[in-house]
Amino acid sequence: MQNKISKHVLAGIYVALALVIPDFAVAQDGLDSGDTAWMLTSTALVLFMTIPGLSLFYAGMVRVKNVLSVMMQCFTICCLMTVLWVLYVYSLAFGDGSAYVGDFGKAFMAGIEVDTLSGTIPESVFFMFQLTFAVITPALIVGGFAERMKFSAMLWFMAIWVSVVYAPIAHWVWSESGWLYQRGVLDFAGGIVVHINAGIAALVAAIVLGKRRGYPQSPMRPNNLVLTMVGAGMLWVGWFGFNAGSGLAANGVSGMAMVVTQISTAAAALTWMFLEWRSHGKPSALGLVSGAVAGLGAITPASGFVGPMGAFVIGITSGLACYFAVVRVKTALGFDDSLDVFGVHGVGGTIGVLLAGVFVADRFGGAGLAEGVSMASQVGTQVIGIGATIVYCGVVSFIILKVLDNVIGLRVSEQEEQEGLDIVCHDEQGYNL
Repeated sequence: MQNKISKHVLAGIYVALALVIPDFAVAQDGLDSGDTAWMLTSTALVLFMTIPGLSLFYAGMVRVKNVLSVMMQCFTICCLMTVLWVLYVYSLAFGDGSAYVGDFGKAFMAGIEVDTLSGTIPESVFFMFQLTFAVITPALIVGGFAERMKFSAMLWFMAIWVSVVYAPIAHWVWSESGWLYQRGVLDFAGGIVVHINAGIAALVAAIVLGKRRGYPQSPMRPNNLVLTMVGAGMLWVGWFGFNAGSGLAANGVSGMAMVVTQISTAAAALTWMFLEWRSHGKPSALGLVSGAVAGLGAITPASGFVGPMGAFVIGITSGLACYFAVVRVKTALGFDDSLDVFGVHGVGGTIGVLLAGVFVADRFGGAGLAEGVSMASQVGTQVIGIGATIVYCGVVSFIILKVLDNVIGLRVSEQEEQEGLDIVCHDEQGYNL
């Protein structure tokens, strides 16, 4: 009898606590405080990558008359993407919808409450984490058309692009109903969604806008490589949130994702540096950090699937491929991708997505292929993901740019370009020299 009374008393206490302290009930239903804490940290790290990391990285590479404009573009994109993400873009990317795009069921953050969960973390945290990816992807594209696009045209392009290119491709790859997700494509943290997507859009923008005035005859040296190296360091640190956070949990997968991110980045940076040293007689700071970013982009899609030796090979391969894409291919083809977004992110992301299909195999220390899936078929799936993204992003980005060019014009005049976008677009200067 006494035991029965004790059980009833304990049950009553539990019910009372669940009613009085709602978080107690949520915790019992699957909320993990450790996962949540790590995802809050990761979210801050990824946002840190754009403002200030990417802003400084890009600002140091442009000429002095455009240093403020490129930082203004990155900062404004962060604000614009946040508003659009809240209004409808999150819903298009992660709403139920079809295999190709989400619906508007989560528009205006409908249904996302304090106690709404996404796995073991609050959906509000997942919402914020994915927002930081939607911020940095269009910000990366800025490097393709730096120093020549109108600020107003940039805003229109980014708003439309994130709605009709980024959101659908994110849905394809990361939503459980997405067609590439269903096919089993491997993209742990955004090789397809972020890097190939941004690289192709940047290439198309560079071609549609045309070359900068005087390129390539006139020297267009970076104005401040100290800023670029500081920004690269911030990107490297923030990338641990980018990759190790993409498992949405604080566990062994996240730990290995952090390890392989470090290995790939270091290997790619050294590869680029030594290639340049051999070719030009001296290693450069710009080459070193370009190699590091190439390694970061390449390991991104594979970071949750490969082991240390796989990361080492991915780093060396991306260092080689991206170096030749920037130094040889860009020169041979003659397009003006101002800050080498395609050569570093587009090529690096492609290398990483392809090699994820190889080094996921347990024989190479990876997480292992899915049951019944061969390495050849997995690589084939990766190729499908790459090809679909290149075609869709390339075609739609081209259409958006051509329409905007006909309606409002994309490019500043030759005189304005000569004067510099800092003064022309913002009536301010980065430096009062």
